[in-house]
Amino acid sequence: MPTPQAAELAARSIRKEFGEFVALDDVSLKIGRGSFVTLLGPSGSGKTTFLMVLAGFLPPTAGQVLQDGRDITGLPPEARGFGMVFQGYALFPHMTVADNIAFPLRVQRRPGGDIRRRVSEMIDMVGLAGHGHKRPAALSGGQQQRVALARALACEPSVLLLDEPFSALDKNLRGQMQDEVRRLHREIGTTFVFVTHDQSEALALSSTVAIFDHGKLQQAGSPQAVYERPANRFVAEFLGDINILPVNPTAAHGGVAVAMFEGRPLRADASAGKSETLAIRPEHMRLEMREPGAGNAIALRVADLTYMGAETRLHMVSGGGTPVTLSVPTATLPAAATPGAAVWAAWSEDQGFFL
Repeated sequence: MPTPQAAELAARSIRKEFGEFVALDDVSLKIGRGSFVTLLGPSGSGKTTFLMVLAGFLPPTAGQVLQDGRDITGLPPEARGFGMVFQGYALFPHMTVADNIAFPLRVQRRPGGDIRRRVSEMIDMVGLAGHGHKRPAALSGGQQQRVALARALACEPSVLLLDEPFSALDKNLRGQMQDEVRRLHREIGTTFVFVTHDQSEALALSSTVAIFDHGKLQQAGSPQAVYERPANRFVAEFLGDINILPVNPTAAHGGVAVAMFEGRPLRADASAGKSETLAIRPEHMRLEMREPGAGNAIALRVADLTYMGAETRLHMVSGGGTPVTLSVPTATLPAAATPGAAVWAAWSEDQGFFL
């Protein structure tokens, strides 16, 4: 639940130019009070630049940043009341854990008793009890990241901005810190804006995912919305695996569109209008060794298999040369599904969508 100090942010038509290079192009995004918004995209997509504009470290070339309806575009970072967690932790190496956490409170000239009480609360909150006397060099990467989180949250910021904070951590530590950040957001209730290029991380943590590419906001919505109904081909292919079928649209009846793929009619939701592209997530397809009697299905030939432990990935190709992949539990993989075998991939009409 949002806390009273949690802020609502709104970016309106943000443009950022570096000389002739346009890093952000007409980006508008509303960040709800107490929400967890992840800015996702490949390297160079504009997500970190957008975060720096929100923080006040970069002035936009055009557009506005609003906090609770108030224009803060011209305010310096220190006047915005935001917390910031940087990619490289940015801890003071000569200070102890307690002193690092206390630093922003001392800058605000809080009373000594208040500082000691708040530092103790934050150390306990991030699970570092007994480490307050240590310096950063004596801590693991995960522990240093906890200190950075505690320091950023010590002043009870209205917004916490996190710039790829887990990029230097190994897989196990990264998973632990994801759980930690999710817990902190739930307990503290302030507004989180998080930057990552990791799709699974974005889907797991966020209430809203905002996807960037070439300086443009491609889509913003719930993790389920952007994954299950991507706005365009870039979003569809960036978020996980997907099979793309080139089709010839024919007609729509009762909200269902019909398209032809290599002579076979395929049906899907007609809300996207006529399109020459039909997309299906691999997990929504099932492998059949013979032609199904009803529903969407396409004939394929197995080109290769990749053993992945619990699952085996099948790489297949249609008669017209369109590649299709899907994963099957290794324990249930038909013995006849070997390279060169003729198979079918089938799915229900509500699982495919036109782009």
